[in-house]
Amino acid sequence: MPRRIILHPGFHKTGTSSVQAILRANRALLKPHVALRLRWQMKDLLHAARGYSTWRDPLTLLKAEYRFDALLDALPRMPRRTLVLSAEELAGHMPGRGDLADYSAAPDLLETFTRSLRRRFPRAEIMVYLSTRDPADWIASAYWEHVKASSMTLDLATFTARYAPAADLDAVAETIARRLPCPVHHARLEACRDLPLGPATPLLDLCALPPEVLAQITVPPPENQRLPAELLQALLDANRQHADDPEARRRAKTALLQQAGTA
Repeated sequence: MPRRIILHPGFHKTGTSSVQAILRANRALLKPHVALRLRWQMKDLLHAARGYSTWRDPLTLLKAEYRFDALLDALPRMPRRTLVLSAEELAGHMPGRGDLADYSAAPDLLETFTRSLRRRFPRAEIMVYLSTRDPADWIASAYWEHVKASSMTLDLATFTARYAPAADLDAVAETIARRLPCPVHHARLEACRDLPLGPATPLLDLCALPPEVLAQITVPPPENQRLPAELLQALLDANRQHADDPEARRRAKTALLQQAGTA
């Protein structure tokens, strides 16, 4: 049984990709102390969590719980280690997808997951870590991510007006903390930029690693950074030009990304 479990469910666009890259790059160094499960290791679970954030029905929440339990069933023995589960979609889809206006599904999902953890590991110390971000920075980053990855055609001003409540991630974190029967920690991305291990610092601090291990951790380049403004505008133009033709839109955007060397 792990001695400590840290659930890191995002949020999106708060440095989570960089945190996971640091964990992945240092997996061998961390292995004696930390067991990792990252987003690519929980695809079925994340599909269910995204589904619940969309449909909000009891059956889909039950499916997410079932798949979370299946993830726990597959874990090896981890005596005296810390288990870290890190994937932003454990909190559901990123707001901004049509009618999905906020992270209000996250408290339901995380309450379900922490209940499963307590049932499975009754003596482990369980906690949740949430990475947050300045609201204005977050909503701009979320908007351009939707432009890049979806068929978004709104302009930034309209997107901001429609989804502004979702950007107060600190308020969401406080709501989650009131719901969960375990400690909930959170830190803003802006507060982590000058820390030794960047946005991974608060999470790794919760792991209580020996100082000599912390000193050996390497930091790869940041991941999933925002594309240049002119390329983002070209992607938005492609979304608008091919709004009714998904295949043409996909080809146009792929060509733009390949030409820029980012595909």
